[in-house]
Amino acid sequence: MNENVDIRVPVLIVGGSLVGLSTSLFLGRLGIEHLLVEKHRATSTHPRGRGNNVRTMEVFRTAGAEEGIRRAATVLADNHGILQAGSLTGDDQEWLFKEIDPGGGIGRFSPTGWCLCSQNDLEPVLLEQARGQGGDLRFSTEMQSFDQDPSGVHAALKNRETGEHISVHADYLVAADGPRSPVRDQLRIGRTGPGDLFHNVSITFRSLRLADVLGDRRFIVCYLTNPEADGALLPVDNKRDWVFHAPWKPELGETLEDFTDERCARHIRTAVGAPHLDIEITGKAPWHAAERVAERYASGRVFLAGDSAHEMSPTGAFGSNTGIQDAHNLAWKLAAVLKGEAGPGLLDSYEAERLPVARATSARASARSGEHSHPGYAAAPGVGGGRQGGMLSVALGYRYVRGAVLGADPEAPVVPQGVRLNGEPGSRAPHLWVRQGSERKSTLDLYEQTLVLLTDGEDEVWRRAAARVAARLSVRLPAYGIGPGADLEPENGVDWAEAHGTTRQGAVLVRPDAFVAWRSAGPVADAEQTLYEVLSSLLHRT
Repeated sequence: MNENVDIRVPVLIVGGSLVGLSTSLFLGRLGIEHLLVEKHRATSTHPRGRGNNVRTMEVFRTAGAEEGIRRAATVLADNHGILQAGSLTGDDQEWLFKEIDPGGGIGRFSPTGWCLCSQNDLEPVLLEQARGQGGDLRFSTEMQSFDQDPSGVHAALKNRETGEHISVHADYLVAADGPRSPVRDQLRIGRTGPGDLFHNVSITFRSLRLADVLGDRRFIVCYLTNPEADGALLPVDNKRDWVFHAPWKPELGETLEDFTDERCARHIRTAVGAPHLDIEITGKAPWHAAERVAERYASGRVFLAGDSAHEMSPTGAFGSNTGIQDAHNLAWKLAAVLKGEAGPGLLDSYEAERLPVARATSARASARSGEHSHPGYAAAPGVGGGRQGGMLSVALGYRYVRGAVLGADPEAPVVPQGVRLNGEPGSRAPHLWVRQGSERKSTLDLYEQTLVLLTDGEDEVWRRAAARVAARLSVRLPAYGIGPGADLEPENGVDWAEAHGTTRQGAVLVRPDAFVAWRSAGPVADAEQTLYEVLSSLLHRT
C-alpha cells in the first residue's frame, strides 16, 4: 500500500534509541506534540550502554521515569566498581574503584544516584513512559529525505513493513540518528577530534560456571589484561548471561567473520584464566570507539543530539549520558519557543551550551580509556586531553559559561576541578531537602515545567514582582519562598540563601533543566523591572 498521508507536527524526532526516546519523553512531559520515527522494528536487544550517571538519573527523576528504570535495573543493583586483572583466577587483581559512591557522598549534591541499567532494559522503560505522555512513536519507519524552509521542515517517511509513504511537516527536527547520521551528512556539518580510537567485538555468551569463578565479586566491568587475550567482561545477570568485549583490528585486515564461536570461546577462557569454562556464544556485534564532536549542533530548524553530535570512548558511559542531557537541554527550549513564551533566539543557546560540554567530556572519556587500559586502546600522543576533573565533576559539575544564562564567567572552565554547586549562574542548582506541606522533596523536583524564582520566605517583594512580570510577558514563573514556615521549609535548618550563594534579600532564577539562569545577591531598586529585563533577555523577548 502506497497511500500518502500528510502529518503536521511541532517536532519530528529521527532515531528511537536512548536519546530519541528521551527527547520524546521530555517533550511529552512539557505538552509538546511530536512524532518519533525509528527504522528498526523494536528497541535494542543488546546489553550495552549500562552506566546512567547521577545527572541523567536526576532528569529521569523529574520526568517521572526513575522508579521504572530502577525496577528494570534490579538485577545489577549490587554491582559496583571496576576491577582490573591479569585473570580472574590469579593474584594479579586490582580494584580501580570498588564503590561508585563510597560513603554516600553524592547525597550531599543530589536526591538520587547512579544506576546500572543496560540499554536493552532501559529503552523499553523510556518507550512506555514516552507513549504514556502521548508521544507518537513509530518503529520500522525510516526518514528517506528532508528539506527545510522558513516555514518548517518537510520530511518523507516510509514504513519499512507496509511500504506506506508518509509526508510530514514539522516546525523543528531533532536528529538522534547515531554516529553515521544521514541528517548531519545532508547538512554538511563537519566533525573535529582525533577520530577512531579502537574497535571491539561485543560477544554475548552463556556460562553457568563463570559465576562460581567470580564468587562474591560484583563489578560493573572487569578489564582483563592478559596480553594473549585481553578484553572487558561485563555481567548481564551475574548468573548465566555475560558480555565480553574483545579487541578487533580491522586496520590489519581482521574481519568479523574471523571471530568464530571457537575463537571467541577460547579467547574468553584464556582471559578469565579458566581453560575448561563452559561457554555458549549467543551473539556478536562490532562496535567502534571514537572521539569526534560536530562543528555545529544546529542548522536552521534542525538540531543534532546524542551520537549524531558527538562520539566518545565508552569508558565511563559518558556518551549516552551526554546525549540524554542534550535532549533535556533542547526539550525545554523547544517547548518555550513553541508555546510562545520565548523567541526563536533561545534555540541558539543549545549549541552554545552543549557543544563545549561535549568537547570537554569526550576528552575526559578518552583519557579514562587510557587510565583503565581499555582493551584495544593505545592512546596516541595528545589524545584524550588529559584529566578534565573527576567522574563527578564531569557528570554533575559541568557548567554553561555562555548561552541562556546571565552573570556566568565566560572564562571559567566548562568542567571545573571538583564539584561546586553553589548557585553560580550556569551551574546546576543546589539540591536541598525541603518540606512542602506534608511532602518531602528536593528543590530539584521543582524544576521541569517552567522557570522558577526562589526567594526568602519573609520577602514578598520578589514574589510580587514575579507575578507581575509573568503577566506582562505571558509566561509561567512560579515564585517560592524558602524558610521556616514558608512555602518550602528546608530540613535541618539549612540556610537556603547561603547554599545558593546569595543573601536572604536576594533571589535565584532557575531554568526548567535545573540550571541557574541568574541570581541577585540582594535587593534591587526595582525588582519588577529587573526581573522583566532578565526574562526578556533570557527568553529573547526583546
